[in-house]
Amino acid sequence: MHIPDGYLSPQTTVPALIVMSAIWYLAFRKVKLVRNQQSIPTIALCAAFSFVIMMFNIPIVGGSSAHAVGAVLVAILVGPWAAILAVSTTLIIQAFIFGDGGVLAIGVNCLNMAVLMPVCGYAIYKLISGASALGSRRNLLAIFIASYVGINIAALATAVEMGVQPMLFTSADGTPLYGFYPLRVTLPAMMFVHLLFAGILEGIICTLALSYVVKFAPHLLNQISKTPNDAVASSWLSRNKTLIITAVLAICLTPLGLLASGSAYGEWGLEEVQQLIGYIPRGMAKTADLWHAILPDYSLPTLGEGAIPQSAGYILSAIIGVSLITGLIFLTNRLSKTGK
Repeated sequence: MHIPDGYLSPQTTVPALIVMSAIWYLAFRKVKLVRNQQSIPTIALCAAFSFVIMMFNIPIVGGSSAHAVGAVLVAILVGPWAAILAVSTTLIIQAFIFGDGGVLAIGVNCLNMAVLMPVCGYAIYKLISGASALGSRRNLLAIFIASYVGINIAALATAVEMGVQPMLFTSADGTPLYGFYPLRVTLPAMMFVHLLFAGILEGIICTLALSYVVKFAPHLLNQISKTPNDAVASSWLSRNKTLIITAVLAICLTPLGLLASGSAYGEWGLEEVQQLIGYIPRGMAKTADLWHAILPDYSLPTLGEGAIPQSAGYILSAIIGVSLITGLIFLTNRLSKTGK
């Protein structure tokens, strides 16, 4: 679902980034990072969770792959505004460091996965769950449906954004400049994958994760602290040892994502585009390689020399990504506190 650079025109990506800038500003105001000190580690943990599960690609019929996002679960744990910040941080790190999603397409990708998905999913969750007890059948059914619908809403938005490109942006001879498949192709292809595979995966993961949190860390659910405390960090660590150990185990299992060798729909590189349609759209050729990721495809530079096994490189990439995401969230909080 990550849209790479070159697939969308500047007329699409620039307005999306402007809209997201306004949303990020509102999210910072709503979350009140300066005052909610106790929620900062939880937001960082949620962002790390989203990052790690997105590394678990599953193979799909036809040689493609898909992954969960976890955005709706994050919204349930820390609220939709904090989820926007957490998932956006994850997507930004993925784009800049690992080349997963385009740097120029950050605004669109964040709009789809960090806004539409958690906000719509959270609303559906609240509607279905009602006043039911956490962990009850109705509550777990609510998160499954909300997660399933949430990721499909994001997929639908992605399919539309990519599908309108050849309708709106073409060269003089009618050749697409950016995205090349029309809506009649992008809509069924994207929705087939997410309605039948990715949506179910998302629902199962989020349902199991919420059940786990309800049992081992119920205090994380919509945690709000309005009283800064010098002992917050240590107390948070002591109360969440089980979650931290689980996160470490999940990182160690990330190489399972390597089992899905095919690219997700719409996330093809230039060589794959050449093979698919026989040419590379002119606009795509100009913008696709503007940014070179530091660790492309979650691999280390030495992997090509055989010095580090690919699975070990994948784990190291997960550790680097989680560290950067956590550090960025804490740094942003500190800068917000200093600038007050």
